Amino acid sequence: MVDTSGHGTVRAPMETIDLSLGWSFQQADQLEDSSWFPVKKVPSTVHQDLIDNNLLEDPFIGFNEIKAEWVGLKSWTYRTKLARPSIPDGSKAILAFDGLDTFAHVRLDGSTILESDNMFLPHRVDVTNALRSNSRADHDLEVTFDSSFLKARELKDQHPEHKFICFNGDPARLAVRKAQYHWGWDWGPVLMCAGIWRPVRLEIYSVRMADLRIDTSIADDQQAATIHMSALIEGVENHNAPIMAKFDVSLEGRVVATHTAEVDLTGQGSAQLQLPNPRLWMPVGYGDQPLYTVRMTVAVDRVELHTETKRIGLRKIELIQEPDSHGKSFYFRVNNVDIFCGGSCWIPTDSFLTNVTPAKYRAWLELLVPANQKMIRVWGGGIYEDDAFYDACDELGILVWQDFMFGCGNYPCFPAMLRSIQAEAVANVRRIRHHPCLAIFAGNNEDYQVAESAQLTYDYEDKNEEHWLESDFPARYIYEALLPKVCAAEAPWVAYHPGSPWGDGRISSDPSVGDLHQWNVWHGTQEKYQIFDSLGGRFNSEFGMEAFPHLATIKSFVEKKEDLFPQSHVLDFHNKADGHERRIATYLVENVRTATQLEAYIHLTQLVQCEALMFGYRGWRKQWGDGRHCGGALVWQLNDCWPVTSWSIVDYYLRRKPAYYAMARVLAPVAVGIRRAHHDWSVTHAREPQTQNWELWVVSSRLTEVTADVEVRFVSVRTGREIKEKIVKKCIRVAANGTTNVVEGVIDNVREEPHVLAARIWINGELVGRDTDWPQPLKYLSFAERKVKVEAIGDELHVSAERPVKCLVFEEREGCHLSDSAIDLVPNDTQVIRIRGLKAGAPALSWTYLGAGEQ
Repeated sequence: MVDTSGHGTVRAPMETIDLSLGWSFQQADQLEDSSWFPVKKVPSTVHQDLIDNNLLEDPFIGFNEIKAEWVGLKSWTYRTKLARPSIPDGSKAILAFDGLDTFAHVRLDGSTILESDNMFLPHRVDVTNALRSNSRADHDLEVTFDSSFLKARELKDQHPEHKFICFNGDPARLAVRKAQYHWGWDWGPVLMCAGIWRPVRLEIYSVRMADLRIDTSIADDQQAATIHMSALIEGVENHNAPIMAKFDVSLEGRVVATHTAEVDLTGQGSAQLQLPNPRLWMPVGYGDQPLYTVRMTVAVDRVELHTETKRIGLRKIELIQEPDSHGKSFYFRVNNVDIFCGGSCWIPTDSFLTNVTPAKYRAWLELLVPANQKMIRVWGGGIYEDDAFYDACDELGILVWQDFMFGCGNYPCFPAMLRSIQAEAVANVRRIRHHPCLAIFAGNNEDYQVAESAQLTYDYEDKNEEHWLESDFPARYIYEALLPKVCAAEAPWVAYHPGSPWGDGRISSDPSVGDLHQWNVWHGTQEKYQIFDSLGGRFNSEFGMEAFPHLATIKSFVEKKEDLFPQSHVLDFHNKADGHERRIATYLVENVRTATQLEAYIHLTQLVQCEALMFGYRGWRKQWGDGRHCGGALVWQLNDCWPVTSWSIVDYYLRRKPAYYAMARVLAPVAVGIRRAHHDWSVTHAREPQTQNWELWVVSSRLTEVTADVEVRFVSVRTGREIKEKIVKKCIRVAANGTTNVVEGVIDNVREEPHVLAARIWINGELVGRDTDWPQPLKYLSFAERKVKVEAIGDELHVSAERPVKCLVFEEREGCHLSDSAIDLVPNDTQVIRIRGLKAGAPALSWTYLGAGEQ
């Protein structure tokens, strides 16, 4: 400590006291001392704390979710002892709660100091006087959480003027600012969590940086960048001496710019720094991800009192929405480079959020890089993700589409709700706005679709914001007035979009404008997945197909061996999608020869998912080169929050499903595509077309033109022989960042036997891609006597076959990473799969393919 000698304040750097340990908890209506149980560490959630104390069976296993229902109907109290701190004169003590889930009453020594009803809102409580006025050695800190489920019902009943309508979960959830998936979703359980879900600490300081905003701009020629930093300093009134703010910008440990300024009487400090020859942040696959460290230090009389650091990337991200021949464009441009945003949607990756570590975030997001994915969409029914999520996206070069936390509902807009949403939006935009990965804010997930399906009355042409609040769809005010104003004030460099999906406000399913959720495969009209690409729009921000998880994942929650069959009760319980039995069965019976043995059934569902997503991605990426007709596609969904059958392409235990690999191939930097027109095989044979057109193209995300060689072979499914002469095209000039149509032809369905179109592409003599197109449906084909050969050579698997093979899938073993899987094989084309992480002496990976059991 440094005595200020006459200024009346002892100056010392901010002291932060971590309050993660020493907690216990009990059911709030149980008063006995014996009913208190230890908490390993906060942040925590009550379900996990009960599990840790053997008071609750794991809800992820069997039917235990039902046994856990009572937890969400009770109130819970957490308590700890807070040692009396030393608070110097002129300093204050602040209890900082980064997140309380959700209806929380905080008491210090029996007195209420905070009441919270918003899970997404951080809180700071001044407890200086309370700690100073009491001479006791330690203080009692208690937090009681009321049942969000019951409180939601109360709030709903208090607002009979509002129409509580939603997809998924109890409609009362709309009245509560809490992760909506806790009420259950069509991929997740009903687990009504409560607890101190983000860090809590005691801060003691005289001066603190309350907010640090960083605005960056890049010159048109990209040869210079400007970083404008502005800070709001708390505690200026406590000091007579000048308060100085020092701003540093460094790259890879080397300071590249610095500035020192005096903080004015309002607590404002700012600096504007020029960086010549900046290193620009680019999405993965388009360049590097250099991260500059911005460091701001507040000092008085050269004593550093508080320091804040953030990592930023220098980039310009634009959402391009311009009239064109297809309607109005919707795609992203980063540093003047158009980016086709192939990627995934993200749900919370655990029902118990406090179990997700930074390492687990990193492991999930690292999956996107070898899969050639460029964007992740944080879905609006979950949470504003942890800092570790955005940090990993910054480092890996993954663009983030960020929904605000409104999902599938007609949300009320009573005054207290609007005030809470305003504070929530400001707090979370400020927390994440500096991340270079952040590409767009979207107001909600599917709330306009709810309004349309429920035929709620609101006039799109009425631009009077106050009228919106009086309509049947008052949340329009949130999405088109409140949130865009927050974003414009706090992060004007990030694009804002009123919802997902959203076009121009008239109808959310307009394929010519805005983004689109395409669910007429699986949901809706259940179209054949072979026409997926014809159903898309300008940006397909949701689409998907369900598949079972891997057998090892199923065995993690099935307790009885006799339940290991496809239609068992427990397997159905671990699929929350309405009508999933009929939908899965429909797509299987239409496309493949069905099976009853569980492992074979798993493979069939995964094959159908793999094929469906391939048809969508392959066609939509082709459209990128047609005047940016399709600007991107985000599969629903990357991940799971528990072990379940869902639309995820990677299951809860990070086991990749075959669709993961199919997406990676279609999204490769240079990919070849081949397909024939697929007629509707449900019509009678006499009406089937005798010929079908086929086409071959190349798509490239490279920023310069490349020269390639391509080949098309026509391989009999039955014999493996080529039924006609192959086509070879040499020195094809592949357009930069676009699509190049190469060759087309006709198949004669009468005189030509069923055959595979097999395409390959080489660049500079290196084979860089394959694609195949098969007669549809696959169930009409025989896969007997494929004569597959898998040979292990070092850390490689060399795979070949004498007859065409569909969807050869390798076992997904923990700690093992494959360069490819779910591959199609044709004769005389050995494929090499690289393996990383297979332990020495471990048994070989098992594998299967479509029709592996046929004789």
